[in-house]
Amino acid sequence: MDIRHHINQIIEPRNNETPFWAYDFVMLVAIVIGIFPLMFRTQTKLFWYFDLISGICFIVDYLLRWLTADFNSKKGKMAFVIYPFTPMAIIDLLSILPILNLLSPTFKVVRVTRLMKILRIFKVIRYFEPLGIILAVVRKQIKVLCTVFSLALFYIFITALIMFNAEEEINPETGEYLFNNFFDAFYWAACTLTTVGYGDLYPISNIGRVISIMSAIVGIAIIALPSGIVTAGYMDELKYRRKKQGKTSE
Repeated sequence: MDIRHHINQIIEPRNNETPFWAYDFVMLVAIVIGIFPLMFRTQTKLFWYFDLISGICFIVDYLLRWLTADFNSKKGKMAFVIYPFTPMAIIDLLSILPILNLLSPTFKVVRVTRLMKILRIFKVIRYFEPLGIILAVVRKQIKVLCTVFSLALFYIFITALIMFNAEEEINPETGEYLFNNFFDAFYWAACTLTTVGYGDLYPISNIGRVISIMSAIVGIAIIALPSGIVTAGYMDELKYRRKKQGKTSE
């Protein structure tokens, strides 16, 4: 067993042994301290060190994954060429680029590097198993979820269209229609479907209120569909991984 194989076992967790969890823990800490400075407007020396430490961790992780790319792909040697263009590798690379600010101010672009740092949050998927399971469920149930999403958009559009033409009351504060344009109606329909209800737009006529009641009732059912699909898929994926893990340990 060569050193590259040992590295691959460390960076790609396959069981509950301490070394694998230790690597994931270090990377999760690097992600947290890399995102933490984004919660503040002002940057301190401590945040500079946070950026430096997290950046070094991301660079090492990126290089190690590139070095062992052939172990997790059936492409053979071509895996080393393909890896930099995979979605997670691109996110990893964009997460590394902000460290250039620490090396030279000439690399600074207004707000761009701060936005790139936000991408680091997506790296959590790789090291936090529950999120990885949810992502696997979404991949397996993508067709069903897309169908539900399309249904929700269609219902929002129809409800907005009905409300836009049914609610013709004038807003006493502005002297204009309550739904001055179709986007206002679409925004209201989306808030009602998701039961958010910000309260900035709402019908005042009786027919508008009836439409709101019907939209809210149907919205509860539509929103519950993806929740049930993801929950059932999560349990199935969890059972599958535990069963696979049991076979591997044997």
